[in-house]
Amino acid sequence: MAKRIISRYIVADPKVCHGKLTFKGTRIFVDDVLEMVAQGLAWDYIIEQWHGLITKNAIKDAVILSKESLAKESQNFSTA
Repeated sequence: MAKRIISRYIVADPKVCHGKLTFKGTRIFVDDVLEMVAQGLAWDYIIEQWHGLITKNAIKDAVILSKESLAKESQNFSTA
């Protein structure tokens, strides 16, 4: 499997963290950052915890992609 560019800030590279989604140029899992967002942590605090290796735009990108993925997946559920 080749490296997949998911978005401007997110990649899936089998040579980095076993192909899990990470922020480009880091070993920071997108899941970990989204969990911090879900906990209600301030984005500035999240960025500080990751030593400035991610940006607000990168977090925003992850949130938007998550929302789009959920919206797409929800089409598989019926409300009969």
